[in-house]
Amino acid sequence: MPGPIHKRFLALGAGCLALLVASSPALADAGFRNWISGFEKTAVASGISRGTYRAVFAGVSEPDPDVIQKARFQPEFQDKIWDYLDNRVNDESVAEGRRMLVQYKPWLDRIERRFGVDRHILLAIWSMESNYGRILERQDVMKSVPQALATLAYLDPKRAKFARTQLLAALKIVQDGHVTPKGLTGSWAGAMGHTQFIPTSYQAYAVDMDGNGHPDIWNSVPDALATAANLLAKNGWQTGKTWGYEVVAPDGAARLERANRKLSQWSASGFRRVSNRPFPNPGDNANLVLPAGEAGPAFLMTKNFFVIKRYNNADKYALAVGHLADRIAGYGDFAQSWPRGYTPLSMEERYEVQQRLTRHGLYDGKIDGKIGSGSKLAISAYQRRAGVEEDGNASKALLELMRRQ
Repeated sequence: MPGPIHKRFLALGAGCLALLVASSPALADAGFRNWISGFEKTAVASGISRGTYRAVFAGVSEPDPDVIQKARFQPEFQDKIWDYLDNRVNDESVAEGRRMLVQYKPWLDRIERRFGVDRHILLAIWSMESNYGRILERQDVMKSVPQALATLAYLDPKRAKFARTQLLAALKIVQDGHVTPKGLTGSWAGAMGHTQFIPTSYQAYAVDMDGNGHPDIWNSVPDALATAANLLAKNGWQTGKTWGYEVVAPDGAARLERANRKLSQWSASGFRRVSNRPFPNPGDNANLVLPAGEAGPAFLMTKNFFVIKRYNNADKYALAVGHLADRIAGYGDFAQSWPRGYTPLSMEERYEVQQRLTRHGLYDGKIDGKIGSGSKLAISAYQRRAGVEEDGNASKALLELMRRQ
């Protein structure tokens, strides 16, 4: 997916070939090996040496079924906005961001001077993409990029063209000496390194910030943060300006959602900042975004919000990045509440829920305080067993019930 869009993947099923893998693995693996063998000709025609190709695919003999499973579920499309934010903007991610703000200050100073992109935004992206690099150390998460992309190309017709393009770019990155075949690891869709760049985006934006001769987004935090800054800068980041404003909206605001007006015009229409302060740049244009409808917080999103979406084209993602950046910088939570319908838990309490679910034999996932699909299924199972309404929510009511029992 070349060009400024960093990541934009459709939430589509894998199709009938995925069933072939499950029902006849030997046949599917033979077909997969034939696909790898046949794609070598395409790679060579694109300038990849046979030596590079065979080194990259050494040991890759079968598709990765987990890739197809992850392609079906993407939180930007599936999660409610408050669940998405709870799992990404919390006390732990904020505290770690503030530690990284101090640890990498000299590099952040240099990156900010060079690219004009706010350091807090870069730290928020780093958190969102790899939990400040921690995900890169997890063998249960990190995948072989060639195996993952070949799996998509072989089994997913809707993503096949994307996967082939990214695979050729990944091979070129190895051939150019920027990463070894063994080091070519990433996500199910081929996103790589601390700030998770797909191969064509790496080629377009990679920066050798530490000056060692290679833009190393896998091992060099300065390179990874500078690469993210370069992407944002080249896509129109406005230095010194915010991503948006939380506002109090007048009744009937939903009819204006997505409308684009000057901030002064929004003010004249009855929109005001939750802080009651005036907009600092009233001549700037902004779009009204209501992530949970009129019942939830309202935002006037300025250009930088949409620049963040060039990194990942989802409102939830851009809102989480902007909000986490503000929290790292020392600002508070949103002033308005989300229409959850229940009282949420603190991060510490979410840990407790997962621990209690584990003791009940209902949850075998990571105890991390993040309430994802696995935790929600376990909560529903617990609620079903307890004879209460199954809503799957990590609520105060749920925790009180678990403590009583």
